[in-house]
Amino acid sequence: MRVAQLHRPLVVVAALMAALAVLAAAGITVDDRMLVGVPIWLKPLKFAVSIAVYAVTIAWMVSLLDRHRRFGWWLGTVIAATMLIEMVVMVGQAARGHQSHFNNQTPLDATLFSIMGATIAIAWLATLGLGILLLIQRLPDRADTLAVRFGLLAGLGGMAIGALMTMPTKAQLAEDSPGIVGAHSVGVADGGPGLPLVNWSTTGGDLRAGHFIGMHALQALPLIAFGLTLLSRRLPRLRAAGVRTRLVAVAGLAYAGLTVLVTWQALRGQPLIHPDALTLAVAGGLLLTTAGGVVWAVARTGDTGDTAAPAPAPVPAEVA
Repeated sequence: MRVAQLHRPLVVVAALMAALAVLAAAGITVDDRMLVGVPIWLKPLKFAVSIAVYAVTIAWMVSLLDRHRRFGWWLGTVIAATMLIEMVVMVGQAARGHQSHFNNQTPLDATLFSIMGATIAIAWLATLGLGILLLIQRLPDRADTLAVRFGLLAGLGGMAIGALMTMPTKAQLAEDSPGIVGAHSVGVADGGPGLPLVNWSTTGGDLRAGHFIGMHALQALPLIAFGLTLLSRRLPRLRAAGVRTRLVAVAGLAYAGLTVLVTWQALRGQPLIHPDALTLAVAGGLLLTTAGGVVWAVARTGDTGDTAAPAPAPVPAEVA
């Protein structure tokens, strides 16, 4: 699909975010200010990249609609507007040297964070609306249909994890008027040692891991369906629509399970890279279940012949 055929407001937002990412990266090199333990322009950089990918993905999903296309266009426009507002606030706060998230230090800071929270809630509801439209519509290929639906559901779940970050910590509840209400980390203060680039805590739990993994189901699962269609040209077994559909179902459930596992690990105050025996046992069970599901999906008999797979549908990676 050509970029010109995609939802124009979302494509414009994606282009603006790409430009902002370049500027934020430059800001990291020329502005030596630090905030919560990292360069002050790192958060705008990460959000700009994430929103650019998200906007292109939603634009692609809107293009899949045959019915209620006009309503879907307006949902996409609402998402574009909310993402733009969020980034304006975030960049403005970074320029001021103020924390954008969880900031309750001044009436202005609290108001700006409330605006950001409202925009995210509206974007979540608009994405849910798009998901409902795609739930009642079938794409030409069953595997693609299931990938888009699973991707939206898991993506909405990943976005919802962000709400857990806005809850005050025990230390904040003990204060009379905390300046910061909410945190990314669990069991430790924000701003401590973290993984490169993403800065997820290496000393405590970090809800951003599950948030990130869940949100990117929007891209991962359609790409899995796309990859299966490509592989079907070389692997005859994958030419059966039922096999590809079952494999996507297994991938979707495994992806949702991984999101839940990582979030549960974080809520227990456990760093992502230092899982305990219980976390490893659950992860092993998820891996074995997924492997068994793959075997079942490929080996199950009863498919109605090895029907040729359709030409691969365009996915966000092709238009990004």
